[in-house]
Amino acid sequence: MSNNEVLERIKGLTNQEKRNIPYEELTKIVEKLSSDEIIELSNIIGYPVFTRLCMGDLKHKFVLLQDGAAAIIVNKEGKILLQSRADNDRWGLPGGCQELGERFEETIIREVKEETNLDVTEDDLELIAIVSGKSRKNEYPNGDVVINNTALYCIKNYSGTLRWDSESKNMQFFTLDNLPTNQNDPDLIEIYRQKKSL
Repeated sequence: MSNNEVLERIKGLTNQEKRNIPYEELTKIVEKLSSDEIIELSNIIGYPVFTRLCMGDLKHKFVLLQDGAAAIIVNKEGKILLQSRADNDRWGLPGGCQELGERFEETIIREVKEETNLDVTEDDLELIAIVSGKSRKNEYPNGDVVINNTALYCIKNYSGTLRWDSESKNMQFFTLDNLPTNQNDPDLIEIYRQKKSL
């Protein structure tokens, strides 16, 4: 089987099947790939999942540093959009991990589309802050522990119809003085609140 055929086969797997590729099988696949093909494979599987798969038995023990972007999407009433996440039952901002070779602007545009179905352009993005440090530590139900370096954007102009994918149970706009208590990103929202009050 050629490298292209291998990559196409993996593209056809479900997300769960991608997560369950055995370490030994992944090792044999990666050994035959060029660096560009490894980047493509990483983006097919998803960078954090791919990285964990490459760690073998240590995959849930190693604290992963991952870069990503999050969006404060503001509607005409000044409310912000939060998603009720399916993986941890908390309300958080739309956003996610950067893929290999991707700019932060591309990350947030892609993630907003995937998670909310809303369309934004680079002209719609206002960089609020690059947020890093211990406040960005997250623990997931599968045992993963990550520290996210996050490019935080504000988006006031967007188009499309709000619709969410399987990563969310619900999406809703909230006023800043009436946010849910079980938040996933309270540090990011607080940074937005402070910048807004300047």
